Amino acid sequence: MNCTFCGESIPKGTGKMYVKVDGKVFYFCATKCEKNMLKLGKKPHATRWTKITHNLKKTTPKSTTKSKSK
Repeated sequence: MNCTFCGESIPKGTGKMYVKVDGKVFYFCATKCEKNMLKLGKKPHATRWTKITHNLKKTTPKSTTKSKSK
């Protein structure tokens, strides 16, 4: 099972499960992830320390602009 916010794997017997009224289930590895998502309303892809952000940076190609020589 992985953390809903940061993407880290959660060892058995640890972590926290949060169920919203509409039935959505969130799993958190630490209080840091829980507070960032629920209380502060941050998005995982916009937070630098999450695995999701690191995976996005790896998959997006860097723009290489070639300068034209005259």
